[in-house]
Amino acid sequence: MSAIRVVVPGFLTTVQDLGRPGYAALGVSASGAADPIALRVGNRLVGNVQAAAALEMTLVGGTFRFERETWVAVTGAAGAGPWTARRIATGETLACGPCRGGGRSYLCVRGGIDVPPVLGSASTHLTTAIGGLDGRPLRAGDSLTLGRSPASEPVDVALDPRGIPGYGGDGPLRIVDGPQRAWFTAAGLELLEAAAWDVSEACDRMGIRLLGPEIARRDAREPLTEGVPLGAIQVASDGRPIVLFVDHQTTGGYPKAATVVAADLARLGRVRPRDRLRFRRVTLDEARRALREQEDGLRELLA
Repeated sequence: MSAIRVVVPGFLTTVQDLGRPGYAALGVSASGAADPIALRVGNRLVGNVQAAAALEMTLVGGTFRFERETWVAVTGAAGAGPWTARRIATGETLACGPCRGGGRSYLCVRGGIDVPPVLGSASTHLTTAIGGLDGRPLRAGDSLTLGRSPASEPVDVALDPRGIPGYGGDGPLRIVDGPQRAWFTAAGLELLEAAAWDVSEACDRMGIRLLGPEIARRDAREPLTEGVPLGAIQVASDGRPIVLFVDHQTTGGYPKAATVVAADLARLGRVRPRDRLRFRRVTLDEARRALREQEDGLRELLA
């Protein structure tokens, strides 16, 4: 018997874990949770390993009926304050409301969502229709099964993610230099940091297109198509940036002015259309230090 029945799927709800890194050479991006910190904390609350598969809900949440007793945690943009786990009774229906203060929330369930792994991951990659439940968003009436209950017990405490370094703030996203930085004018590069960029409606798991002034180029050539990383800031032919996100293509031909640092990628997962973003340039040493501090904060929180 299924453990979860989808009553209302929401706008875009998919199965996600921490992704499938290592397959870019095959044309498959890592995918995975847009906000991996929310996924990791939610899984810890219900006693799962941090990489267990959960449901990622976009903007409006969803409604789910549980056909067996279990524990759940709703994290991400599910509301202000600490995140907690709660027991769900057999037959209970859980309505996850609209996201507040961010674009995505996560429903983590004890045992994780049990779907066949593809290249070692349960994550749904929508462009190639692999992973998750048949490679697609959830629909009303879908049934989901849960994995075996883990050895660890649920955590009966409230965990507050706002104390994680680099996660709870709303300051500029930190960036490091991209491989084609020298292709842009000094004035254009200054604008990248000085301007306030509006997130357009063309914002999804593949990329975040930004609206604002034109970033002028000194070199009109287009680079040869090359590998692109998560968080790369490509500048399209109209001079506007596109931030590549978790379902990004693995190669691209637009010049890359910068890349969002790893410690700020989870913040990108909270971005929604009409948000306003700013960028701040840092060194590679600063970026590495920020990631170490964030991981140290997570370890302390999840201990």
